[in-house]
Amino acid sequence: MLDAFIQGILLGGYYAILAAGLSLMFGVVRFINLAHGDLAIFGAYLVLFAVEILGISPWVALIGVLPAMAALGWILQAGLFARTARGGVLLPLLTTFGLGAMLQNGMFGLFGPDTQSLGNHIGSLSWASWQLPFGISVGKLPVITFGVAVAVLVALQLTLSFTKLGRAIRATSSDPEAAELCGIDARFVHRAAAAIALALAGLAGAFLAMRALITPYAGPAQLIFAFEAVVIGGIGSLWGTLVGGIVLGVAQSLGATVSAQWFQLSGHLVFLAVLASRLFLAHAARHGGLRVSLGGRGRSRTAARMRLAEQSGESQT
Repeated sequence: MLDAFIQGILLGGYYAILAAGLSLMFGVVRFINLAHGDLAIFGAYLVLFAVEILGISPWVALIGVLPAMAALGWILQAGLFARTARGGVLLPLLTTFGLGAMLQNGMFGLFGPDTQSLGNHIGSLSWASWQLPFGISVGKLPVITFGVAVAVLVALQLTLSFTKLGRAIRATSSDPEAAELCGIDARFVHRAAAAIALALAGLAGAFLAMRALITPYAGPAQLIFAFEAVVIGGIGSLWGTLVGGIVLGVAQSLGATVSAQWFQLSGHLVFLAVLASRLFLAHAARHGGLRVSLGGRGRSRTAARMRLAEQSGESQT
């Protein structure tokens, strides 16, 4: 049980990297990108392509792939996302859904249907582990992934807190119109946020390909995991993505100890429980608080009985 708990925490590092870009896009741009998972897989295939064609290490390939993904994010925000965002809520969802389908079929045509992995390109790191007391084995790659997740979140936090771009991002996230009046170019900020988001998606995809098999159609599942981590940790919260990723990872790891089918199901159940509790608390806040909401049903029944008694009394007279 302890081993599964530790493995779940480390798995949460991958989910945090994957979810950070999705959270940043929603928190700053107010845009839900349904192609986020497919873009992560696309980044993984770019790393795999560079490794196989150029014969370089995946870590070296990331040096070129991450700026390429950032440039793609900038272009998509400038040429597609910003235009569709002006069309209401439904149009961005349909557009990014179509973008995801296009990416899936494009990767299928370019890279084929076979499962692929970067595991055989990173040597013993794909399976090497450290032995801890009580018979616990901790993989080196999951530890590295978790460490990179923390480092990425720290870098983002420092950027948001102490740089001109970070202050512009925070101002635009709070009130884009007021930020424009203060001389901040909201379009530039949105494009920069999209660039960061897609670079993070590419990084997450590369780590996924190192630890597991990928296919051109693996993106939607990754989108679900990222969305669940964002909701569990709190929408728009940077460090919340790490908390949400850890909660999701621990739930999946503990569920896998029961049955292989419970790996994903347990994570979905935790997500639904968190979502239901937040909806209930939001409803309670709008209707006088938690105590009123919990006692409201009993008082409504009492009031109904009193009205029924009054009506029956009036009919008898």
